[in-house]
Amino acid sequence: MSIDIYAADEQTEQRIDLERWVELCRQALHEEGVRGLAEVSLIFTNEGVMADLNEQFMGHKGPTDVLSFPIDVEPDPTGRVPDAGGTGPGEPPTTDIPQLVGDIVICPSVALRNSVDHECSFDDEIALLVVHGVLHLRGWDHVIDEEAERMEARERDLLSRYYHSNTS
Repeated sequence: MSIDIYAADEQTEQRIDLERWVELCRQALHEEGVRGLAEVSLIFTNEGVMADLNEQFMGHKGPTDVLSFPIDVEPDPTGRVPDAGGTGPGEPPTTDIPQLVGDIVICPSVALRNSVDHECSFDDEIALLVVHGVLHLRGWDHVIDEEAERMEARERDLLSRYYHSNTS
């Protein structure tokens, strides 16, 4: 797979196994149809940063567990992708420009609290948030009940195939 996951752990409250979550993210993206050169950021951050992002982009106060920021890049009206290379009009664009899929931001401190409420392990909660974030990047949503049921079923499917709990 040519999917590059740029992962960063920018918090100190919980230990994060970046390699494990990068691999789960990559597998979920592949299952969701991401092919060829693609880039995604997977960031683990603290409650202060997450609260700021949640207010700025969602209009909600306080930290949340996961936010996804899909990048929807449409070609310009000429059919040419900006910065796709070439020397000018008529020059075919290069094909080695990666698809910028988007960013997933997870707050481990909120995930830890949620794991208690959901009666699961911290790792189980992080796995769910990684997959949930990927699905949002790929256009899934849970605004109405029917969408939520479909999204939850897809989460369960991906987790059953690609996530193996360390506590089982």
